Amino acid sequence: MFLGLEHTAIASPDPRALAQWYVDHLAFRINFEYDGNYFVRAANGTVLEIIPSDGARGEQRMRDPGIRHLAIDVKDFDAAYAQLKSQHVHFLGDPYTNLGNRLVFFTDRDGNLLHLIQRERPLP
Repeated sequence: MFLGLEHTAIASPDPRALAQWYVDHLAFRINFEYDGNYFVRAANGTVLEIIPSDGARGEQRMRDPGIRHLAIDVKDFDAAYAQLKSQHVHFLGDPYTNLGNRLVFFTDRDGNLLHLIQRERPLP
C-alpha cells in the first residue's frame, strides 16, 4: 500500500533560483513547474519540490528537531567535492570518513543543509 517518499518539499524566497541552483550544482533537472512551484529530479529519480516561502528564515542548526539535511549520493566523492569547491559552494567543514563512508556537509543557496556521501557499502 505505502510505496515510500514521492518527494520532499523545500520552501524558498526564490523557488526558481533555488531550483536552478540544484540544476547547476548537482545536475538535477527541472521536470515540472506550476504557479511558482518547481519540481527538480536527480539522476537517481529522487524529487524535490521547491515552493514559495512566507516570512523570515529561522536559525538552522545541525541537531535542531525536524528534517536536518539532504544527503547527496555520489560515485566519485573527490570529483564531486572538487566540482562544488570550484563553484564556490559553502562547506561547513572538511571532508571526513565515518564508518568507511566519505562525507562533507555544505549548504545550498538558501542555507539548507546538505551533504555529499559516498558509501563504502550500501545500507542494508
